[in-house]
This record gives sequence, C-alpha cells and structure tokens, in this order.
Amino acid sequence: MLSPYFQQHADYVSISREQGCRFAKCVADDFNPLHDKDAKKFCAPGDLLFSLVLERYGISEHMEFVFSGMVDENTQLHFPDADSEFNITNGEKVILKVKREGNTRRCETLTNSLIKNYVEFSGTTFPHIIIPLMGKQNVMINPARPMVIYESMLINLDNLDIKAPTLEFAEPSFEHTGKRGKITLRFNLLENGVKVGSGEKHMLVSGIREYCQTTVDDLITFYNQRKETLKPV
Repeated sequence: MLSPYFQQHADYVSISREQGCRFAKCVADDFNPLHDKDAKKFCAPGDLLFSLVLERYGISEHMEFVFSGMVDENTQLHFPDADSEFNITNGEKVILKVKREGNTRRCETLTNSLIKNYVEFSGTTFPHIIIPLMGKQNVMINPARPMVIYESMLINLDNLDIKAPTLEFAEPSFEHTGKRGKITLRFNLLENGVKVGSGEKHMLVSGIREYCQTTVDDLITFYNQRKETLKPV
C-alpha cells in the first residue's frame, strides 16, 4: 500500500517531494500547502511517517507517537530494531518517538485498514473540524500564517482480534492562553458497529487571533478551491 510513497535505500528511507505530495492528496485528502511538491519549505505528512511505522513494526494494543522533527526530501530516516520504545532518526536528530505496549500483531489487512481510516480522519479535520472548534471560543488561526503543528497521537485497542475497523469522530476539545493553544481530536474505532478502541491526535496552534466570519469564509473557500484544483485524477 505504501510502496509508491517512499524510497528504501541500503540503510535508510527517504521521501521525495512528489511522494509526500501524492500521499497527502491521494491517501490522506490533505491539502496543506506545506505538502505541495513545489512548497518553499516542503514537509512530508506526519501521517505518512506514522503509516510507515505501522507497516514496518505491526499493530500494538497501545501505541503512542510524538513528533519532534520535520521530514523533507533530504531527510534520511533510520528505523531501528523493534522495541517497546524507539526513535526514528535523521542522523542524530530524533524525528519521531514511538512507544508501544501490549500484544503486537502483523496483519496486512488490519494495518492497511487502520492506516487508511486514520489518515483520512487526520487529513480532513482542517478546516471542517478545527475552525468551528476554535470558533466556539471566538478565536481562529492566522490565515496569513496558519501555524498548526502535529504534536502527537495515540491509539488504544481493546484487543487485536479485528480485521478492518472503521473510524468515527468523538468529541474534540480546544484550550488556549493568549495566542497559543492545543487541539485534541478524538476518535473511536469500530468493528461491525462495536467499539474496539479509541485514539487522540494532539495539535499545537500559535498565532491565534480574534474570530472573523468573513476571513473564515475566505479561508474555507480558498482551501476548497485548492482541493478542487489539485485533487489528483
């Protein structure tokens, strides 16, 4: 499933601008300008790195991912041997911290289903979830410089005797002090309509400003136009 979106070298993995861009738009439905192949400061989607970890190490009952570095086309990602805690690195720099607990299972069907459902959830939260959530507190991101950083995420599964769980949104939350804040996006995992797990995605926001409906409308229109124009056939 992921082979078109990364390059395996002798002892490291790299992600080209084209690969990161296509994963964002084709798999995650994410049209963040940072993931455009011609972006001035290109950044591969964090969800692609998360997906590579699942594909390489399998699914654990409890998984936590903390992002501490950005991945561009020059990053050399080193994946260590499997352990309960390990770091994905670029040289000496830590890019992603991974912590796992409980049983682990390797199943292509389960892995692909979890990747597909999670990244679609993750990619479509902006602007449709994040902007209204912040608007309830009469604030918004700065449209000229929207600083929303993927900080961490976690998944808890009740057991691994599942095949193709689907994902449903749960109640999100947002808290802020001044121009900085934190968004927590929650979801439940369902197998045949029965809840089998849950998870959270944490995002840091800076440059928060007072809410303006006209600006929000323009921002959503701009995003939807980008999506219509850039959506691969």
